[in-house]
Amino acid sequence: MIRILVADDHAIVRAGLSQFIADQPDMRVEAEAACGDEVIRLVDSHDFDVVLLDIAMPNKNGLDCLRILRQTHPGLPVLILSGYPEANYAVNMLRAGASGYVSKLTSANELMRAIRIVAKGRKYLSASAVDLVSAELTRAADCMLHETLSEREFQVFRKLAEGQSATHIAAELNVSIKTVTTYRARVLQKMNLKTNADLTYYAVTHKLLE
Repeated sequence: MIRILVADDHAIVRAGLSQFIADQPDMRVEAEAACGDEVIRLVDSHDFDVVLLDIAMPNKNGLDCLRILRQTHPGLPVLILSGYPEANYAVNMLRAGASGYVSKLTSANELMRAIRIVAKGRKYLSASAVDLVSAELTRAADCMLHETLSEREFQVFRKLAEGQSATHIAAELNVSIKTVTTYRARVLQKMNLKTNADLTYYAVTHKLLE
């Protein structure tokens, strides 16, 4: 039996996912989470075989949760289920340690297949995600600017684009303000941008923020 944690900030989405999973003889929803802090707390106190994780959540977003889970529970499969297009996030999430990335436009049958694949310790990639990964390997020079960022740089980039201060980011990531400032400088240099407003504009135009 595959024990699943469903994490999404929308109750109707969690209810729909739970219903799909309840119809599967080899799966069950062990718990649900509506925010990032709840995800971390539940994973620390329960045994799950798969975490089905949304990106856009309060307290800690999916990327923050993934970073923490990779440190505290490195063997736990995390399947990202997101409304963001694969082209915007799939490569970065896979690079950050996700076991797979599934769009919320994916059929229920394909989602169930993805859960079974990652539960076996394998990576799940849709056909379009395979194309994205292949494209990154074969034409790195032509990739999107945000795809050139490291995992931590991308994390800081997104927080800056959301309007968070260096002080808030430092506290959330448990690093010094100087470290955040250093990451900010790297991000601006790699993306050939000058200000936080430029980062926000880039994130909005490339649909990296809700």
